[in-house]
Amino acid sequence: MAKLKLAIYWAAACGGCDVAVLDVHEKILDIADAADILLWPVATDHKYADVEKMAPGSIDVCLFNGAVRNSENEHIAKMLREKSKVMVAFGSCAVSGGIPALANFKRREDILQRVYMDTPSTVNPEQVLPVTDCPVPEGVLHLPEFFGFVHSLNQVVEVDYYVPGCPPTAERIWEVVQAIATGNLPAAGATVGALDKSLCDECPREKSNKKIKRFYRSHEIIPDPQQCLLEQGLLCMGPVTRGGCGGQCISANMPCRGCYGPLPGVLDQGAKYISSIGAIIDARTPEEVKKILAGIADPAGTFYRFGMSTALLKGANR
Repeated sequence: MAKLKLAIYWAAACGGCDVAVLDVHEKILDIADAADILLWPVATDHKYADVEKMAPGSIDVCLFNGAVRNSENEHIAKMLREKSKVMVAFGSCAVSGGIPALANFKRREDILQRVYMDTPSTVNPEQVLPVTDCPVPEGVLHLPEFFGFVHSLNQVVEVDYYVPGCPPTAERIWEVVQAIATGNLPAAGATVGALDKSLCDECPREKSNKKIKRFYRSHEIIPDPQQCLLEQGLLCMGPVTRGGCGGQCISANMPCRGCYGPLPGVLDQGAKYISSIGAIIDARTPEEVKKILAGIADPAGTFYRFGMSTALLKGANR
């Protein structure tokens, strides 16, 4: 059996997805046995020019992690789509924008102003901003264009499969690699490496249908490790998030952040979560509701931490 031709690419992301691939530990040798890696910038020395010379379809599978933040990300996404038989949106940023897409709450101009003018450590008396072409004595330097909207991968190119997670767990990555290597994949468009039921469905914590009168940030209380975190006032996204992560956050007594994305059929994870917490608030008047909700420090950043690119709420730029 011929070895798979594999590419792994890191766009607008923290690099955690690449590290997660390495976290399969000794199984990385099995991956090397099953696949020839044609591009993996974090671990190999292949160049973009090498990929550009390949014929369309030369790569069997591309694991693309990261959102599409700038013109370089877009160019590589389109190039890898052309060269790859199967394109996989790998990790929360590629699937739905992830943390980088929180920038969609701000306009492009506001971000540049903050980063290059207003931060306390910035000294920029001439108020220089980056440009895409900059003439220098040696020639012209080029920078990618900084887009006004952070896109998920499927907003730029056609995607065949989705692997959520920030990052996907090593166990799920290995399952996905095995599925690809054996050709045992579901129909195109499916989410793999995650469950179709919620994290709450596999959570071992006890629920008592308790109502709450205030929300807490994680540093404000030490939660009971046996009881439902949401019923203790911590904003746990478990009710509206796919399971499959192994409950790593809740096992550490921390609430789920929602990185495995919305359940099947849910268009907007944040909107669904607002509905969920509405059912648990113990209030009898609009004033009580307002007071309880005021205890949520960052509602938009909490409810849309990983899904702002694909949310119905499009932020400041659409």
